[in-house]
Amino acid sequence: MDALQAVASATQIISSMVGAVSALEQASRNLDEAPKRIRSLEEFVFDLENLIQRIRQKHVYKLHNSQLDYQIQSLNALIERLRPNIRKARTVVSKSKIKNMAKVFWNSMAGDPLGKLTRSIKNDLNWWLETQMLAQNVEKVIESTAKDVPVRLKIKTDQGFPISSKCKFVRDLLEQDDSHRVILIVGLSGIGKSCLARQVASDPPKKLLGGAVELGFGQWCSRAACNGSKAEYQKRLARKISKFLVQIGFWKKIKEEDSRDLDYVCCLLQEALYGKSILILLDDVWEQDIVQRFAKLYDNYCKYLVTTRNEAVYEITEAEKVELSKDQIREISREILLYHSLLSEEELPGIAKSLLERCGHHPLTVAVMGKALRKEVRAEKWEKAITNLSTFATCAPGPVSYVNEKDAENTLTIFGSFEFSLEAMPVDSKRLFIALAALSWAGPVPEACVEAVWSFLGQESLFSLIVCKLVEGSLLMKVDMDPLYQVHDMVSLYLDSKTTESTEMLLHRSSPEKTAFICPWLLIFGKEKVRKIVEQRMKLLFDILDEKQAVISLESIIQALMASNSISELEASGSSFSRILGPRIAEIISTNSQSLIAVAAEAIINIFSKSDYCNYFPALETANVVDRLASISENYEDPVIQTNILTILAKLAEFGSPEIVDKVLQSLPFNQLAELLSPNAKEWHESMFTILMSLTKAGKSKAVERMSAFEIEKNLIKLIECGSELVQHHAIVTLKAFYELAGPSNCFLRPSNLDILPWQVRLRLERFVMSDRNISFLPKPQTFEDLIHKVLDNDNKQVLEAMQDLIPMIEKAGDPSFREMIVQSPLIRRLSELLQSGHAEQNSIRSESAFLLMKLAYSGGEPCIKKFLEYDVIPELLKMMQCHIAELQESAYTALHQMLFGNGGVLVLNMIFQMGLIDKIVHALESKSAKTKDVNLHFILDIIELGNKAYIERMLSLQVVEKFTKLEKTGGGSGENVVGFLKGMDKCKHLSMAERKVMKQQVVRKVRSALKGHKSEARISAAVDAYLSGGSRGASGSGSGRNRK
Repeated sequence: MDALQAVASATQIISSMVGAVSALEQASRNLDEAPKRIRSLEEFVFDLENLIQRIRQKHVYKLHNSQLDYQIQSLNALIERLRPNIRKARTVVSKSKIKNMAKVFWNSMAGDPLGKLTRSIKNDLNWWLETQMLAQNVEKVIESTAKDVPVRLKIKTDQGFPISSKCKFVRDLLEQDDSHRVILIVGLSGIGKSCLARQVASDPPKKLLGGAVELGFGQWCSRAACNGSKAEYQKRLARKISKFLVQIGFWKKIKEEDSRDLDYVCCLLQEALYGKSILILLDDVWEQDIVQRFAKLYDNYCKYLVTTRNEAVYEITEAEKVELSKDQIREISREILLYHSLLSEEELPGIAKSLLERCGHHPLTVAVMGKALRKEVRAEKWEKAITNLSTFATCAPGPVSYVNEKDAENTLTIFGSFEFSLEAMPVDSKRLFIALAALSWAGPVPEACVEAVWSFLGQESLFSLIVCKLVEGSLLMKVDMDPLYQVHDMVSLYLDSKTTESTEMLLHRSSPEKTAFICPWLLIFGKEKVRKIVEQRMKLLFDILDEKQAVISLESIIQALMASNSISELEASGSSFSRILGPRIAEIISTNSQSLIAVAAEAIINIFSKSDYCNYFPALETANVVDRLASISENYEDPVIQTNILTILAKLAEFGSPEIVDKVLQSLPFNQLAELLSPNAKEWHESMFTILMSLTKAGKSKAVERMSAFEIEKNLIKLIECGSELVQHHAIVTLKAFYELAGPSNCFLRPSNLDILPWQVRLRLERFVMSDRNISFLPKPQTFEDLIHKVLDNDNKQVLEAMQDLIPMIEKAGDPSFREMIVQSPLIRRLSELLQSGHAEQNSIRSESAFLLMKLAYSGGEPCIKKFLEYDVIPELLKMMQCHIAELQESAYTALHQMLFGNGGVLVLNMIFQMGLIDKIVHALESKSAKTKDVNLHFILDIIELGNKAYIERMLSLQVVEKFTKLEKTGGGSGENVVGFLKGMDKCKHLSMAERKVMKQQVVRKVRSALKGHKSEARISAAVDAYLSGGSRGASGSGSGRNRK
């Protein structure tokens, strides 16, 4: 940091320190005030200690920097020098009983000890100021240094795994310049390969400047897990590498990570690691080509630490081999046992040595047994444990085919320890663990799914207690930030041996109603062979169509869908359910059960995609269900059911024939729509807007006439006047659609209504209201040509005058003939040229050019937008938005905003993504200019509001949420930016309700992860929670388990 800047910013902190010392000086002359003054100094020191702790936590990945470390250490030294003097001062004051009149005598005898201590403290503070050049705020000094320090990635070590001699051996290999770039750590499953590798990577050699990063693969990323499918294996590997690129901060180049091919992602990997010096831990590798893809990368100084138990990987020649054997882990097994049993060396029974021998000193086995014997000091219990372990190991199921022969005996012992651990647990925990064998543990499983399995078995309220026992016993692992569970690969192997037992429990030895409940969860999260059984069960269930079972299954389908972690998971799950439910939908809706129809409607809304509506809704049309659905909607008082049924009717119209559209418009209870659009029915508004848009799209002017007859237009105007920002947005969009289809001849919107609205709203609606907006006589072509000629001139003053004269003509570009004249003229090309950067005196011309282009976009619509694309107007405006002149940035943003929201905005949006301009926009959020960050943030919010699913996913992959959260953290943390992002998603009309819900969950998880440990975490989280709880709760139209008639 610049020393002059540090000195200039030191005022505030120096003032506070000098004030504290001055107070103490006064106390030396008036001992009545001394205790209070000393207490304030103690509080100051306490604040400094808390500050150091906060800074260490925040910059844990940057403490390797010597300057940053020195600044923190100097703060510690200052505290150490202040503390004893303050303590002595308190002692002097507490011992002295001399008051006022005896003060002179006290000073003559003691030599004014408090004054001496005050001067000592002042000298300490001066020492700090001289050596450290303390800034206005100590935290800002250190923050400034930390900002310029490159991040050194770190890996956490596993608790309870002691440092072994092997750790030093591997670290020495990494230090050697002539060693191979790849170091393979091989050994039996659960023997501690990953723990050893993390210990090494937690303190990598200094020459690896970028630190260390871990990338786990596991069985999920292997050809065996993909049933030999090369395409699926490469897709999974590409996904893993894409996530790695995000981990190391190369997020700007990642686009749609799930859809990129492997070769493309590997090219990005080559680019990302260029010139880097990082220790990369590739954990639990099952395929040789994974290591080879990393090892062949060039122009970097990285080293690769690989853990594997696959002999094929071990055969890689260009690698150092480090084998972890039983003899080498013998030295640490006792410490592992002490850690997990919660016993001291003195408390550990002598027979513990025999237990370690029976466990083969295997770390995972020792850890499981230690937890099962937690705080147990009786030798007879340990003896019994050894006997039981031997018995369970003998009876344990044999290893499955892909376990190496070397692993066979070891696997039996580990399985025996699992059996012993389960026997020591409550019966309910054991039953839950066995039931979880039906799930696929190739990747993390959502907590909601584990909880659903438990609710199948027992009382829901006990779930946290039951699952806690499995986590404590090392049989389940809870993911830190996300509500997810995963298991060790040996636990996964053990559960594979229990799949049949689990399937019997869940599908064959249970009531039909319970089976109906658990089947949807198993269809999404179950093992492949379990999913095949479940799919047949569900098809049979809907063939039989027992009302109670069908209702339970449909409600469970909705719950399981909402447990999806991403849009891709949601789409895959929805596709599975639609294949089962779609062919039966007409039969279900035609039943006499109103409760079944009601929940089926909710399921359809959450499951069906556009293609599903096209494929399966014709059957509803032939089944003649419109009158029945309309009758159910009128008979039910529950607004949730009303909303769902009305949505199905609207979708029938949207995807049906002209005849069905007319029938829906005649049968639909529009009075219900009007009631649910009242200002008091806030939680149903979003669903109503979706219904209105579907009806408008299908019935066009007929639909608008029917809705106007029930004064729905009046309700929309009321919502514009008094609704929330989100409701206003949807009401404006809907009203605009009404007027574009039916015209404003009978509209209730008046100029007086417009006067109370924001200018953006007036701009979007005024042309439907203002009677004096009719096109007048066309200007003389010669006049227009004269103005164009002036604009083409090089005289800045003349150009500006011509631009001003062009404004009234451009405002009338809605007239086709006049618009054609503008498009065919060189005006747009010239405006594009004038946007480009030049001298400072041309700034007004650039700003005026942006204004004219905005007017053209608004008045001329799509034909003008197409011409803008031809002359690269959009890239030029984006460049202007990144310049550091506030007036130009504002002009550029306003123009782009109007283009996006006007007719033809989708063309602008497509261009931004197709040309990769979105990357630059997102990157601008890290600009040093506050104005640049502000305009780009608002533009991103516009894009979120108008974008589709693919575009929003692209934004998420560019870490927009993390950047928004970072802006919150540096700007005081009100939560406004993050909440704005969520509002944009709520406004987006291209997301289904289910997609919107899953995406918002994804955003919230990212926000919480980025905020963890920050001082603004509570405030920002509260703002997010307040928005989510106070938003449109009816948006999803979902929620299961409600009482139905």
